[in-house]
Amino acid sequence: MVSAEGAGRVASGFPGLPGAVAVSHLSVYDWPAADGVCGGSPHLHLTCSEAYVVTGGRGAVQTLTVSGYEVTPLVPGTVAWFTPGTVHRLVDEDDLRITVLMQNDGLPEAGDAVLTLPPEYLTDPETYAAATAVPADVPEEERERIVRTRRDLALEGYRALRDAGGPEPLAAFHRAAAALVRPRLAHWRKRWEHGARAAAAATGDQLDRLERGDVSHLADAVVRSEQPVEYGKFGMCGRLDVYRGT
Repeated sequence: MVSAEGAGRVASGFPGLPGAVAVSHLSVYDWPAADGVCGGSPHLHLTCSEAYVVTGGRGAVQTLTVSGYEVTPLVPGTVAWFTPGTVHRLVDEDDLRITVLMQNDGLPEAGDAVLTLPPEYLTDPETYAAATAVPADVPEEERERIVRTRRDLALEGYRALRDAGGPEPLAAFHRAAAALVRPRLAHWRKRWEHGARAAAAATGDQLDRLERGDVSHLADAVVRSEQPVEYGKFGMCGRLDVYRGT
């Protein structure tokens, strides 16, 4: 049982990265696709905004929303971000490297991303998983083959969405993506409550304390650092160096 004092100390600080974001380092895939463009798998996030801080190379992010198709150039120094529902495809033009900031640390890893597969692969979670899962217990070259295959499948669906004559195909993809993740929502809510919600609540608690002239939370200050827990992980857009997070 947590004492009242202990509960106050927990509420007054949040141990994760600022705002409960997630950080990773990304080297975008240089694999050419059928259209001759190198890059990753188009997908969207359902609850998480995403930001890119470009640290090297050159490329672009292609995006598709109800407002239409856009291409945003990415060069060192660029900070680009987009909100949930943005279909995005990272394109590598010259060794593109990015530090990625993800809202709601933990939710992207818990499945808050849906690839733009053709509709027949979006009918149920089992069918989708069979087309997208990357087994950890197979050789790296086999994992690369699987990742490239799912990338090309996602590009097939992406091109159909991009070339569609009206908004309904994209709306249908949104509905299918939401249906796929619905069984995970209770788990996501718990992650959010212990992550981004807790981070915001900590700030509210600190403001309340300062209004009372209570500075005790400042005595709880800590400094943390860490190195990636995994290097070169196969991601949707490229090879990732990932951190433990909260």
